[in-house]
Amino acid sequence: MGEMPESQRVVITGLGAITPLGLDVDSFFQGLIDGKCGISKVESFDASKFTSQIGGEIKDFEVNDHMDPKQARRNDRFVHFAYAAAMQAFKDSGLNMEKEDPDRVGIFIGSGIGGMDTIEKNHTKLLESGPRKVSPFMIPALISNMASGIVAIEIGAMGPNFSIVSACATGAHAIGESLKTLRLGEADVMIAGGSEAAITALSYGGFCSMKAMCTRNDDPAGASRPFDADRSGFVMGEGAGVIVMETLEHAKKRGANIICEIVGYGASCDANHITAPHPEGLGLAGAMKRALHSASLNPESIEYINAHGTSTPYNDKFETKAMKNLFGEHANKLMISSTKSMTGHLLGAAGGIESVACAKMLTEGKIAPTINYTTPDPDCDLDYVPNEAREAKVKIAMSNSLGFGGQNASLIFKVYE
Repeated sequence: MGEMPESQRVVITGLGAITPLGLDVDSFFQGLIDGKCGISKVESFDASKFTSQIGGEIKDFEVNDHMDPKQARRNDRFVHFAYAAAMQAFKDSGLNMEKEDPDRVGIFIGSGIGGMDTIEKNHTKLLESGPRKVSPFMIPALISNMASGIVAIEIGAMGPNFSIVSACATGAHAIGESLKTLRLGEADVMIAGGSEAAITALSYGGFCSMKAMCTRNDDPAGASRPFDADRSGFVMGEGAGVIVMETLEHAKKRGANIICEIVGYGASCDANHITAPHPEGLGLAGAMKRALHSASLNPESIEYINAHGTSTPYNDKFETKAMKNLFGEHANKLMISSTKSMTGHLLGAAGGIESVACAKMLTEGKIAPTINYTTPDPDCDLDYVPNEAREAKVKIAMSNSLGFGGQNASLIFKVYE
């Protein structure tokens, strides 16, 4: 890594998070370290007729504390979360747009599903009251790229700007593609991550029909149990995770506070099945291998992995297999945890909040646990940091995200030296 010029080294200088564990980075991270669970009975719609009735809902979020009320009414909840997280990260970074070239500041904030709530509400209006009652703001409110657009309008960022949509790998792909954009010299600063607000009746209807979601409704806090033998499906969460990334050269020039470095990114496809991961974990292993190559690191340098770890029977088994395939004997020395045990699965926002979690773990010297790990599974026999956070000075961490369609993304973070 020492040979890469500062114009191509990329650092993280700002973090923002809106999560089921808290509405800022510190409360989110403290919740993780405390092993707190943000999953409860769904309150935003009547879930009594659904097989799954639990979720990692965002509580006490007042959009008008973050956004102009008129603008808030015209935007979907996923944009509210994205905007709040992005402005937190922007403020944390200390960036001053008056001193920046707006053409050199870009934004990639993705959403796996986009404005589901907007679609449902307007479809109801259409059926009940006719086409004239459909909102003129419906289309801009529901499209996934609006999160990046609204943040750009707010801060005046005119650089590369679009939304990446790759289901549950969205946030990680947005961050990875931002890394590439910075390394190619196409921007000095990128604001990147993911946002999701899909805890709605229609989403639940679809995921429940797929039998993908956990139905342990009488025990919300124990429902998400990645790598545990009794895992039975994912629990949906909502929120946003956004980071500010910039070239080391640019960060140094403006005297920025550097949180950590982002050194690797790999993307791949299983080319196997629309929803199930590859049974040998080949696609994910390929993404991790590419991330290591992009970082000029060997597998033995990875000390911690923030796993995708959705708590579905297949994902956790095949992800474990992928880690064993790539890391060989070193897999037994890895610390691995799934923060989804506490937040639920934030779909397109997962890679965003999990990148924030990795950055904090590197700077704080504390590794988040996998909670609800009570019954070992012979197929999942690695060190998943069960139930209790661990003090550990980790220098290099990896984060994995997998999406329907077989899409995989792997990111590598490093303590800045």
